[in-house]
Amino acid sequence: MATAPNYEVLDLRHFSAASLRELLEIEGRIWNQRLSWDYRPSANLLSQYLDTRVLPGFVTVEGGKPTGYTFCVYEGVKAVIGGVFAAGTRTPAAVQEAILLRHMLEMLQNSPDVDRIESQLLLHPHGALNAIFAEAEFIAYPRLFLEQKLDPTPGQKHAAPTAIENPSIMPSELKLRLWTPEDYAAAARLIPAAYQGHLDSQINDQYHNEAGARRFLHNIVRFPGCGVFDSTSSFVLAHQHSNELAGIVLCSRVREDVGHITQICIHPAYWRRGLGKLLLENVSRALEGTGLRSLTLTVTKENRNAVQLYFSLGFKLRHTFDARVWNRQGLHAI
Repeated sequence: MATAPNYEVLDLRHFSAASLRELLEIEGRIWNQRLSWDYRPSANLLSQYLDTRVLPGFVTVEGGKPTGYTFCVYEGVKAVIGGVFAAGTRTPAAVQEAILLRHMLEMLQNSPDVDRIESQLLLHPHGALNAIFAEAEFIAYPRLFLEQKLDPTPGQKHAAPTAIENPSIMPSELKLRLWTPEDYAAAARLIPAAYQGHLDSQINDQYHNEAGARRFLHNIVRFPGCGVFDSTSSFVLAHQHSNELAGIVLCSRVREDVGHITQICIHPAYWRRGLGKLLLENVSRALEGTGLRSLTLTVTKENRNAVQLYFSLGFKLRHTFDARVWNRQGLHAI
């Protein structure tokens, strides 16, 4: 005789932020240990959405207590799986996460309004949940989480950063300066140009056009999902006599002593001139001047030129995870 499962799977919209607080605190400790990431700003933002009771997702419940959850957000005809996390009690966490994910994928793939699903479960190691995603015909892209140790400048905490150019590589028509809010429009034009035909544009469809790039910039600059945006360590390569940009590097604080690169790109007309290295060196210098101890970033494993550059600058591999994509019209549809 089959044993009844120890859990229930319920609609996330039945739960308040308070009912999931203990679970979010456990998850936050893992983010801090595994990735040096303060998850509290993200958890606070998630809690605001939970209390609206409109966030799509599911919760596993054991003995009346929530022990796992998953959620997604919709962007037009696209759904983004924002997280899957469980803390095992009687049912192991991995089993609960698989159950939650199957419920989520079944819901989304049977929704006629969803043509694309993206997932980057940063906390989950490479290969985790592979069987479920493979069954649902997702394509996977391994990604690397890299870390560069910094050497904080003694006695210079909160020093005002300045951009340091390298005259030997800096094109005369460009200037290096800090990011300003006025750079939004030009950055949104730069991103699709920089990622046209690039592997990362298959992973994130916001790189396809200016409207998508605007949404991407809005998310990383104005929301704390990828840390708190830091304009004092974000730089642009601007044309001397126009509002256009040839390169950007955007940085957030994901913990009081850790910075994270949320975006770096160079216009194809300026590739292979050392400008990406110049941008990264300026970020590291700015963060060291304000007392931070490390800088992290993520990169697609197959992006070999970028991986080689990061390793040459002293970044080390800390974690590997997977980005996954499903398109209703086929695995490689754009």
